[in-house]
Amino acid sequence: MSPRSKPLSRRAVLRGAVAGGVATVALPVLECMLDGHGEALAGGEALPTRFGLWFWGNGVRPTQWVPSTTGASWTASQELAPLSDLVPYVSVVSGCEIKTATHPHHSGMAGIMTGRQYYQLGEVRDTIVSTFASQSVDQIAADAFAELTPFRSIEAGVTWFRGTDEGSTFQHLSHNGPNNPNPSEYDVTAMYERLFALPTSADRTIARRSVLDAIDWKGNRLRPRLGVSDQARMDQYLDSVRALELRLGSEPLSCDPGTGPASAYPDVGGQEQIAQKNAAVADVLALALACDLTRAFSVQFSTAGSGVVMWPVGAANSLHQICHDEAQPQPTVHAATVFTMEQLAVFLRRLRDTEEGAGNLLDRCSILCTSELSDGWTHSNQEFPILIAGTGDGRLRGGVHYRSSSNRNTSDAVLTALRGAGVPAPSFGADAGYTESVVGELLT
Repeated sequence: MSPRSKPLSRRAVLRGAVAGGVATVALPVLECMLDGHGEALAGGEALPTRFGLWFWGNGVRPTQWVPSTTGASWTASQELAPLSDLVPYVSVVSGCEIKTATHPHHSGMAGIMTGRQYYQLGEVRDTIVSTFASQSVDQIAADAFAELTPFRSIEAGVTWFRGTDEGSTFQHLSHNGPNNPNPSEYDVTAMYERLFALPTSADRTIARRSVLDAIDWKGNRLRPRLGVSDQARMDQYLDSVRALELRLGSEPLSCDPGTGPASAYPDVGGQEQIAQKNAAVADVLALALACDLTRAFSVQFSTAGSGVVMWPVGAANSLHQICHDEAQPQPTVHAATVFTMEQLAVFLRRLRDTEEGAGNLLDRCSILCTSELSDGWTHSNQEFPILIAGTGDGRLRGGVHYRSSSNRNTSDAVLTALRGAGVPAPSFGADAGYTESVVGELLT
């Protein structure tokens, strides 16, 4: 066994100077920060648990989504097949409905995120304009974790908003309250630079230097304090940071004069780089969580009623329109759902494969994965698609398919996900969406 490092605070960081500013690199959990079992910090504090959202728009095909078996170790359906190797970490909740439903997309989005009916702002064409009536569930978690991390919450977006003028309900996932959204960051490079304190000066050549060049890890005064295993862990971690920098930096930048650099993943030939951008978002968030930069996060893979063109599965029109127009059994919609679950699997595997203490990041997450509709063709808010990923530091069982036989309130599943992250919320929602109940079958 290699000599242990000298004790080190969980809040230690590497610092350096770049482009006239200060660059910092937060550290992952190292052996010298842990107790002898790798299950808690050396001072006895628990390792962090996180709450997350992973959202996609336009629902699923329920007949091809719901697993055929219930209970432990569920058998993956056609649309959940991409998650087969993640079953021990993913529970399925089916047979539930939004209880505040009066307007499909708006009701589903506000209902699952807040447990309340949407707040109507007006009317447009043959529909309405709405926002959330209260803060979204990720911000309830952010309140519980307030001041524990440098960032209250992190919001990431993957596919561009190509929606309508129907209010913040259609455009944004995370909300602090009515008409007060936390917009998702769609520029992966900008998100990386903000999280890891890289300067964003006009001199892009200097600003895009590696943060590791500024840190000088090999000559850093922290290095001699670490034992052999922790030095190896740091080398591995910083290699992953450098690999991500190279990947982001090697992508062609598309600039609009006067607005600064665009996303590192611009459309190519009119097509979004969906899988590439999704993988980069997963990498950046995994690094941020490993460094305890936040304990509340959201990923908006696609917005409510999303107009994303799922070209990787052969779609030539927006997914929202295809949900309306494609003849049954809607093979393109089905293929798009499978592709979406493949992207969710990329994210979850990235967390699972990132070590933390004696386990991994997914061991200490509770992630609510859902949409705003059950079926994009019928626009139903019944048979709502809900997954809860992660085992919440032992609070969640994982690998369970719970099916309600009585159209149970979706708010019960949301409150379960909060409790799985250690958030002591006594209730969730209001009026018809109110609950104090959890899905006990998913909790230990």
